[in-house]
Amino acid sequence: MNRKYIYPLVIIILTVVLYYADDLFEKDITSVSDTSIATQRNSEEFDDTFLSASTTGAIVKHNFYTLSYSEAHEQAEWVAYELSKSDLSRNDFKRPYFIEDNKVKTKSADWRNYKNSGYDRGHLVPAGDRRMSIEAYNETFFTSNISPQDREFNSGIWNRLEQKVRYWADKYDGVYVVTGGVLKGDMKTIGDENVSVPNEFYKIVVDVTDGNYKAISFIIPNRPSSQTFYKYVVSIDEIEAKTGIDFFPNLPDSIETSLEQQVDVKVWGRK
Repeated sequence: MNRKYIYPLVIIILTVVLYYADDLFEKDITSVSDTSIATQRNSEEFDDTFLSASTTGAIVKHNFYTLSYSEAHEQAEWVAYELSKSDLSRNDFKRPYFIEDNKVKTKSADWRNYKNSGYDRGHLVPAGDRRMSIEAYNETFFTSNISPQDREFNSGIWNRLEQKVRYWADKYDGVYVVTGGVLKGDMKTIGDENVSVPNEFYKIVVDVTDGNYKAISFIIPNRPSSQTFYKYVVSIDEIEAKTGIDFFPNLPDSIETSLEQQVDVKVWGRK
């Protein structure tokens, strides 16, 4: 074959191989599977009192967290989980590849939607909150548990808030967490499946100690920020108004009403 035809052909072959390289490697990765009784935390053990209403009816219970999936936006509208003090661990597991969530009846978004999009595959349940076992860690790599996040936002202010939540889990012997993107308004989309890019993300943290309930909540823009995350403290009522989600409807009305109005950062150690 003439040399002038060989070089372009080699380039084309290499381009195709590199594009699908992740697929080839992914087949060698052990997927998230049913876990052993010894390491499994059944989702039924999560106190359903702290689950929120689903606007889509697509609630999925995994072993280590629960989510409500929005097919229209190809991501969870919320994820909910308990972060116990005993969950906190420094185990260093190898990161698996993201895989589709076979518990989502409509199928969760393919990870390729994020490829070359300019956005991170941002965990909603942080992998760092599920280092107590390899099964728990791997479960955070379902594509139903990710949302497009600005890279500096993900590694910056959002990461600092996630670290603070772990601090609170240690300090208060466990907290309940609900988080997701605000899936309302005019949003960009990425990929062939038009995955919505939230303009803001919210996080709600609840502590229950000796029958006393307290909450701290945030809505943070999906963009780089050098600000403290305390600047973005809001009430749960404000998050409900923005998202259309009814949080904690299973709580007694008197507790729910009080909890959803709270914006006092001092009770969380902020001076």
